[in-house]
This record gives sequence, structure tokens and C-alpha cells, in this order.
Amino acid sequence: MKYTEIKEKSVAELNALLKEKKVLLFTLKQKLKTMQLSNPNEIRALKKEIARINTAISASK
Repeated sequence: MKYTEIKEKSVAELNALLKEKKVLLFTLKQKLKTMQLSNPNEIRALKKEIARINTAISASK
């Protein structure tokens, strides 16, 4: 998801999206530890997306 798409959302939507992404990050980390994750680059991309969401939340304040 690009930043332009993220900044159009409301703060409540962003908080819900952030919570969803953090849960997904947790599950990906668990899969990585148990050697079930086929592409570890997914974690990096998800962390960047979480950072974009946090940036949009702080910019809207």
C-alpha cells in the first residue's frame, strides 16, 4: 500500500490497519522461527508498511 493511499484514510481506520499489520508481523515472525516462512523479505516489507502507517497517523495529528 502506498503512502498516498494511506494518508487518505481516517485515524480510526489507520489504527485498525496498524493493529492488523502488527498481528500479521507477529505471525510471520513465528513462521520464520519455525522455518515455515518461504520468503523472509515479507517481514521487511511489512515493517516498512507499518512505518508508513505510523507516519500517516503522526502527520494527521
